[in-house]
Amino acid sequence: MPFNSFERFIAFRYIKPLRSEGLLSIISWFSFFGICIGVATLIITMSVMNGFRYELENRIIGFNGHIYINNYEKYFEDISQDLRVIKEIKFIDSNISDQVLISANSETRGIILKSFNPDNISHYEFKGKNNSNFTQPLLNEIFLGSKLAERLGIEIGSQIKLYTSKSINSPFGQLPKSRLVRVGGYFDTGMSEYDSNYAFLNLKEMQKIYGVENQISAIEIHLMSSQDTEKVNNQVREIIKDKELFYSRDWKQVNASFFEVLSTERTVMFIILSLIIIVAAFNVITCLFILVKNKATEIAILKTIGTSDISILKIFIIIGSLIGVVGSLIGSFLGIIITVNLENIRQTLNDLFDLNLFPSQFYFIDKIPTIIDYNQIFFIFIFSIIISILATIYPSRVAAKMKIKDIFNNA
Repeated sequence: MPFNSFERFIAFRYIKPLRSEGLLSIISWFSFFGICIGVATLIITMSVMNGFRYELENRIIGFNGHIYINNYEKYFEDISQDLRVIKEIKFIDSNISDQVLISANSETRGIILKSFNPDNISHYEFKGKNNSNFTQPLLNEIFLGSKLAERLGIEIGSQIKLYTSKSINSPFGQLPKSRLVRVGGYFDTGMSEYDSNYAFLNLKEMQKIYGVENQISAIEIHLMSSQDTEKVNNQVREIIKDKELFYSRDWKQVNASFFEVLSTERTVMFIILSLIIIVAAFNVITCLFILVKNKATEIAILKTIGTSDISILKIFIIIGSLIGVVGSLIGSFLGIIITVNLENIRQTLNDLFDLNLFPSQFYFIDKIPTIIDYNQIFFIFIFSIIISILATIYPSRVAAKMKIKDIFNNA
């Protein structure tokens, strides 16, 4: 719908007095700020949710790998050597994991015990005394999640007892096999689920405990890039298809339900926050109706000198659209600026008002993660403009359909 110079001229003439026309001025400012705040809030919220999703993905992948190979038998021979021909692989972690009981300081807690391969020790980021990195852990040294060690009051160098699902015969019947191990250090992923419920023990030691020498219960493949996950998983399936009882899954398949919930949550949040823009659009409708009423005589004069109904329609669409476009534009810039500085804003508020926004004990991060998706921002910008334009159509049609005789009779 092109606008000629006359339509633009009249529209801008009608816009200028809006700042001084009492109720009309208040409603027009409410419309403008509503759209502006709605767009900014949407951009900030979506960017934070993008950041949380990215952090979650990275931490899940960092802890468990991109691709998992399992067997329908609980323990199986390690086939990782056959996979090293795939060039996209960063490293392969062949391991054993099981639910165990850990006992220390008169407390017993159920955890997941997982093995680590000493050849890949640098990837685990285990910490020893004085927060130093571990390079050569002893065979019987266990590494606990930081929150697990804190809750049990366990210090590095302490002796703790493990009770496994492997049973042994005794005069009292079947008893769980236990092992005394030394705490070599801890790890801190930043995710409470892992840091509170996981521990790592040397693969050789776990094979001894479970009596499965040279066997494992899972193979975890870590890739150079997450973008290669599907491609590599297809290659893995080609390699294992002739091997009995083997199957593979990638991290998206394993965590599908979790990320579906995140996607649903993001969609619901978008819909809820979009209501701010929609409410502001209703204010645009009200603003234009009042403007049409105030400018009724001028509309009649325009019609008298030959201005068509279509031109009258376009004039009021320009006015309403300008509120939407300028509000969306400023809201977009405001949203981007706040998003970029969100962590600084959080720290400033914490310092000024002695707050604890986003405490790390409840969230898996110690700062607010944000990722600005400019495609998403463009979509929000266009969405806001479309809503604003749609809001102008009805009052603009009312203005266009007004009859000269009716205007002067009601004057």
